Amino acid sequence: MTNQALIDALREADAVRFGEFELSHGGTSEYYVDKYLFETDPTCLEAIAEAFAERLDSDDKLGGVALGGVPLAAATSVAAGVPYVIARKQRKEYGTANLIEGRLEEGEEVVVVEDIVTTGTSLVEAVEALRDAGATVNRALVVVDREEGGRENVEDADLEMESLVTASELLADADRA
Repeated sequence: MTNQALIDALREADAVRFGEFELSHGGTSEYYVDKYLFETDPTCLEAIAEAFAERLDSDDKLGGVALGGVPLAAATSVAAGVPYVIARKQRKEYGTANLIEGRLEEGEEVVVVEDIVTTGTSLVEAVEALRDAGATVNRALVVVDREEGGRENVEDADLEMESLVTASELLADADRA
């Protein structure tokens, strides 16, 4: 899958919006990449899953960051034929009270998938939870790097981050009407 094909899929899903938007970290932006639109569009989700699957080895295990990384991990799991686990943002207070859902063995290598990285905080927190649970996490695959310092924060956590698309690529020649 080429970058342009993925950019086209994101745009066709109407996932790139222009205006004034508040971001989860409290800042504002003139554009917004709506993960819920691209993750619920079957054509776009399939394109992302295939692009992630191309970057995996057959013995990799995926980790999906709740909430946005879960459909990405599930779709990629099917596309690549590899299992996945879910990293919750906080421990649930009922049932098993797990922070990590799914089967995870001590020392198992996990590649984390995430939708959008702005500051990288939620990705780093999920990686820390996986590492605390015994996983070895050295790599993350993300759909969009907003290029706002997230990559540096992720790399400071000893994690290699590979994005399918950067904000610069996504916004180049975009129709801002």
